[in-house]
Amino acid sequence: MSALIIRPAARSTPYRSRPGPWPRLVSPLVLIVAWQLASATGVLPERLLAAPTTVLETTLELLRDGTLTDAVTVSLRRAVIGFVVGAALGIGAAVVAGLSRIGEYAVDPPMQMLRTLPFYGLIPLLILWFGIGEPPKIALVAFGVAVPLYLNTFAGIRGVDGKLAELARVQRLGGPALIRHIVLPGALPQTLVGLRQALGVAWLALIVAEQVNADAGLGYLINNAREFLRTDVIVVGLLVYSVLGLLTDAAVRLIERRALAWRHGFLTA
Repeated sequence: MSALIIRPAARSTPYRSRPGPWPRLVSPLVLIVAWQLASATGVLPERLLAAPTTVLETTLELLRDGTLTDAVTVSLRRAVIGFVVGAALGIGAAVVAGLSRIGEYAVDPPMQMLRTLPFYGLIPLLILWFGIGEPPKIALVAFGVAVPLYLNTFAGIRGVDGKLAELARVQRLGGPALIRHIVLPGALPQTLVGLRQALGVAWLALIVAEQVNADAGLGYLINNAREFLRTDVIVVGLLVYSVLGLLTDAAVRLIERRALAWRHGFLTA
């Protein structure tokens, strides 16, 4: 007669629901309230930093007269054109350097040198090359985008599993098919990391570019407000920059969740 084995009941772990976005809003709201109190009590003078209520009123005023809308439109156009040019150059250079040892020797050393250059150091040279119009601003954004995209895409290509390359040879895949089906999908996670970095650098480069010889855009709005000591307008411009940066980063995170859903164990954030 077989012995009766009694197994202990498995402990049920309580279900913990994932917290929503509201807890992350607590600290910003506390900072805004403290900012308003400091402005209302005179601890933070208006000449140093405008109160949140003043910033809100200025934002609505700039939206009503179309000043802010026009500035955002100009800045977005520069950012989009510069990003497209920089992304094409960065990813293209990474593919050349990543797939060929000769390409690496030709492309990687100059790119490693360029990544150490500061934005302000390039402005005089870009003005001499392109003048003071739109080209130097777009070129500066493109430079800021190309470098992080190149570094991450190059690392992603070199990090592709060698067994996949052997599989491609067994399947007799040609060069374009190898790049399309193995190299680019394998490098995609690292490329998306570079994309997030590139977008952040793009907005920083745009701020720098629009501070020099600009007659339109958010940078011009901020620079013009500085001449008249309008801290409220300066804060509005900086907030718009930050919101645009957050929106573009959120868009890339959405692309990550959709494009990398095939990865086993990939955690959606």
